[in-house]
Amino acid sequence: MILRFTPFCACALLMACSSGNNAAVPGDQSDNQPYAGISEHETLHFTGTEPFWGGEAKGSTLTYSTPEWQDGETITVSRFGGRGGLSLSGRLEGMELDMMVTPGTCSDGMSGRTYPFTVTLKLAAETLYGCAWTDSEPFEGPETP
Repeated sequence: MILRFTPFCACALLMACSSGNNAAVPGDQSDNQPYAGISEHETLHFTGTEPFWGGEAKGSTLTYSTPEWQDGETITVSRFGGRGGLSLSGRLEGMELDMMVTPGTCSDGMSGRTYPFTVTLKLAAETLYGCAWTDSEPFEGPETP
């Protein structure tokens, strides 16, 4: 069976964080407000390794790049703030792109940096993992690894 990850799935995953009394769910279980830790006016920078990928998102735009595609492509995304984080969804070269950003210490394992957010990126059938930061919540570690 092939499971497809759609914007609905991203919303459902983040909304699931606000239902029930599951002690393993992050955040305050009595908080029913959408995640507001990353403003739509703030630039979210993200990076991943193996394969290397990255980019940034602000408002309703997201730019995705790779070493082979350094200029990347900018797409329109929809934003959804669940209780446990932020979801960004759109289409990149005809493929569904769904990114979940959640607060939590993250390391890329290579740069010596520590990031304040983790990223799970679903691009078509591929799932990629990475880290993220904003100007108000920067990474810690060397500026140039």
